[in-house]
Amino acid sequence: MQPYGGFWWRVLAYFIDAIILQIGSSIIGGFMGAGIGASMAMMRSGQESIVSTAMLMAIMLTLVLQWLYFALMESSAMQATVGKLAIGLVVTDLNGNRISFGRATGRYFAKILSGVILLIGFIMVAFTERKQGLHDMIAGTLVWKTRDPRLVRNDESIFV
Repeated sequence: MQPYGGFWWRVLAYFIDAIILQIGSSIIGGFMGAGIGASMAMMRSGQESIVSTAMLMAIMLTLVLQWLYFALMESSAMQATVGKLAIGLVVTDLNGNRISFGRATGRYFAKILSGVILLIGFIMVAFTERKQGLHDMIAGTLVWKTRDPRLVRNDESIFV
């Protein structure tokens, strides 16, 4: 039987993912910042709203980048983000199957709820029987400590 992905393994995987996402966000921010700086140099007074719009666009682009990173990677054949792959974690549905993009999207946005309630939704991973956070329960997913998702599906005793 494969063990579930516990709290500290998932924290470590998230730190790796956060570093990767920060690099991507910094590159986007650098290009957007250069554009904003050039715009400000050519601006006349009274056009400050252009800067606000550009900054809002950079924030929105970063959020979309994060959503697509998590949803596409966790619904892919790898069933994990780069951080989870490095640690040896995979995300499945409750039957051990690969999750759809829609379910991965729901899981990503449910993480907002897990965080808003003082991170209790994430802390739940340490205390629930199947190591599920609130976002996992909402999306109907499990995280396993294995590098091979086929091992999860082949061991039918875990679903009894």
